[in-house]
Amino acid sequence: MKQAITFPRCEGVYTRQAHCDIPAGLYEREQGREGFFGAATHSLHPHKPTGWVSWEGPLRPHLLDLNTLPPSEACPWHSARIMHNAHLQLRFWKTSGAMDHLVRNADGDDLLFFHRGEGDFYCDYGHLSFREGDYLLIPRGTAWRIEARQPLEALMIEATADLFQLPDRGIAGRHAQFDLAVLDTPRLDAEFKAQQGEFETRVRIKRANQITTVTFPYNPLDTVGWHGDCLPVKLNWRDIRELLSDRYHLPPTAHATFLCKTVVVCTFAPRPIETDPGALKVPFFHNNDDYDETIFYHAGQFFSRDNIRPGMLTLHPAGFAHGPHPKAFKMGQSAERKYTDEVAVMIDTRYPVTVDELPAGVENPDYVNSWRE
Repeated sequence: MKQAITFPRCEGVYTRQAHCDIPAGLYEREQGREGFFGAATHSLHPHKPTGWVSWEGPLRPHLLDLNTLPPSEACPWHSARIMHNAHLQLRFWKTSGAMDHLVRNADGDDLLFFHRGEGDFYCDYGHLSFREGDYLLIPRGTAWRIEARQPLEALMIEATADLFQLPDRGIAGRHAQFDLAVLDTPRLDAEFKAQQGEFETRVRIKRANQITTVTFPYNPLDTVGWHGDCLPVKLNWRDIRELLSDRYHLPPTAHATFLCKTVVVCTFAPRPIETDPGALKVPFFHNNDDYDETIFYHAGQFFSRDNIRPGMLTLHPAGFAHGPHPKAFKMGQSAERKYTDEVAVMIDTRYPVTVDELPAGVENPDYVNSWRE
């Protein structure tokens, strides 16, 4: 048995409530454990925690412009892998047209977020249409393919050691953020039946990051019926009702959408900005010392960042304090904006990720200096 050390103490200048009523001229920094779920201390400083003037060494924040990646093959297993660890693979898939084969992931669950495009998804359980802004959660072992009606861009989040589930809503109740009734599931509809037939079909199975191709003399997506609760589900960010607090800036984990033991996926969707005079109006400076933090920017103006546009991705590894960029921080102090219009996907990973080798021009090496005044 183990027991956390939990005896809150106070020393020197401090606030009675985290993220509220911070004295003029001081900056709050949160040092926390377990990705905002665990113990935390809030300290006050006369200088911004991001006020570095030089940075040397391998630990550094990253900014990747995924818009510059070339188109991928029709097979998702050949799409550009952005980063990985033993529990996660993150890919960006840019494709078009119809897949001429099926795929099956024997390594883990796949969570797709469609950044651009629309189309049709066919799998063991039937047919689903999808559009920009949809999450599509595909359980491990599901055979599937996609027919894109226009050029398609999708963030692929693979949990290689676990399965994605929904977060516990706690005192907010089981209908908070989104009612389970908004989740769409595949149907054995006319479109599904129309694609069946006695024609040779290949299934590319990924196991231990190696591809095996199995060929059938017929299309194995020939299901005539099913029952159960292990199947793909679709959720659009527009169906997420953000948790709000007029008087307190909620931590990112309040926006958790899917999670497993080592990966937390959060959705930042448009919401009103806090109006209480003493409440922070932008994300707080923080050390997230147990998780690497990745954010994919989908749409809108990102109120905690400067010079970020849709299709970009940032990685803030554990081990240093980070927070809003200077211009965004000043806007928050002036309460200039009343509403956010950003849509972004945050991926927190319990274990460090490695950024894969990417084409020249994808990464901005000067991103570490973007916090300078």
